[in-house]
Amino acid sequence: MIQNPSDFILTHSTARLIELWCAEPVFFASRELSDTYYTESAIGNYALAYALGWARSPYRLTGQDTSRPRYIEDLTPLSGQSYILPAWPANGTVSLRFERFNALSDSYWYAMTNNRVATAREDVPLSRSGKKPSTYRPSNFPQTGRLRMIERGNRFQTLVFGDRELPEYIRVGKFTSKVRVDILKKFDVVQLPRGDYRCNTYLSAADMPANIELLAFDLISMPPTSLLKNLSFRGEALQVGDFILPANLEFCGQNHNG
Repeated sequence: MIQNPSDFILTHSTARLIELWCAEPVFFASRELSDTYYTESAIGNYALAYALGWARSPYRLTGQDTSRPRYIEDLTPLSGQSYILPAWPANGTVSLRFERFNALSDSYWYAMTNNRVATAREDVPLSRSGKKPSTYRPSNFPQTGRLRMIERGNRFQTLVFGDRELPEYIRVGKFTSKVRVDILKKFDVVQLPRGDYRCNTYLSAADMPANIELLAFDLISMPPTSLLKNLSFRGEALQVGDFILPANLEFCGQNHNG
């Protein structure tokens, strides 16, 4: 492939290596298997962008926005200003913990129905007659199950591009768990010509530039965008300290308008 120098855009001259220390257990519903909800051993960069206050979603979505992700509207305005990589375990491993949750009723009588706990005993004869009482309707909200969470005390690292001030603490995950932010180092960003490289950070699959060739990688499948690690690629690259990563990374990629 012929190198096209115009594709190589260095938008940031410096980057900061930060460490995230989990002051509380952190939970994301990365995978759902039966009644168990698993958190992967990583923190996605989309979650971090919201946690750092770079973007805000409306408290309530209405009309056509109902149940529709707003990542393009919220995050693509950050293009050329700020970017953060997914956070990887600082020591290579993460300790995890399981917790059981339930929202069962403490009433005198209850029964499990379609993913819902029915509490109105007078609905039983109505159900037996073939009718469906309101308390028997299916629910999309799990009321019992187990959570695999990132244990408190774990440390993650990631790179931040841009000059935005970083807060001392952020809250992440479904339970808005407290996480401390420490700036470890500041690096100059060095351009590398097109070639074959191996990336030693985590990357968001949706943020890849259009002209990159992915040669090999490990996939961490999780919403809203899967993560890549141990990526070998061909294309323009950046060197940040000891880290090598593809150039032109942006939230939602460069083709989000297409």
